[in-house]
Amino acid sequence: MDVFPDLGGVGGAARLHEIVGALLMAVLVTAVLMLTVCAIAWAVASSCGSHQAVTKARTGLFAAVGAAMLAGAGVAWLNFLLDVGTGL
Repeated sequence: MDVFPDLGGVGGAARLHEIVGALLMAVLVTAVLMLTVCAIAWAVASSCGSHQAVTKARTGLFAAVGAAMLAGAGVAWLNFLLDVGTGL
């Protein structure tokens, strides 16, 4: 399975490949940083007994995991659309 979309059938594919790669990298780096910060906040809030902070940290953690999954699904969706487009 490719990490980057197959852009062979599209004009300007090299430029599009750079843009998609840069966006994917930015989203994944942000998601990992958010995951780390929220996990630490969840642990600290749990040990202190702050239930409201635990809930907010857990929500942030799930949002980070969801963003990483959506970034990966976006690459798969773009590959699918490019395959359909070249087949038409």
